[in-house]
Amino acid sequence: MKKYYAVKKGRQPGIYPTWPAAQQQVQGYRQAVFKGFDNLAAAQAFMEERLAVAAEQDLAAYSILLYTDGGSRNHGNYAGGHVQAQDKAAWAYLIKYQGQRYSASAGQWGATNNQMELTAVAQGLQKLISWQLQTQKVLLVADSQYVLNALTKGWLSSWQRRNWKKADGQPVLNQALWQQISQQVAQFPHLQFAWTKGHAQNKENNFVDSLLNQTMDHMTK
Repeated sequence: MKKYYAVKKGRQPGIYPTWPAAQQQVQGYRQAVFKGFDNLAAAQAFMEERLAVAAEQDLAAYSILLYTDGGSRNHGNYAGGHVQAQDKAAWAYLIKYQGQRYSASAGQWGATNNQMELTAVAQGLQKLISWQLQTQKVLLVADSQYVLNALTKGWLSSWQRRNWKKADGQPVLNQALWQQISQQVAQFPHLQFAWTKGHAQNKENNFVDSLLNQTMDHMTK
């Protein structure tokens, strides 16, 4: 019977198809949290519970809080319609470290919402790398299930094993950004993730959302 191993807390949280792969993430990792399951759905539910708990836990347990967000003003004529070259898009992040706040944002024409969500993560992690803070305890908070599912449910590692192909054989979109993030995440031994509902009560998520919208408001061609 096939098993799935969900790593809630480890070097790289996620769902792994073999015990040796999961063991690499938890062996020697202090207070690692992991569990084996007989089906993928149960493993995913376990990871969803982890995200919900992380969103409510004491944020003081982390040295660094990284909030990221991305958006696109897609003028497609139906939900999910194609982004047009003239559509505005932007990303933003906020870093909270040692009582200080550091934020950044930039815009791009014709980019998708997912591209901007990924770019925000990549830019935020790169800033921490430039400050040589990889060994700190970092909590990355985002409202994008697209981003968090890939990082916490083992999707990213599965895509890499399949040479950047999805389970149905189709190529993974935004491959270059995912490759960059994969390389960055590997440098953070204490990086954890939490989901927060967008446009809701999380003031810092609202801050980065407002910041990227200000960026789009000021974009001109």
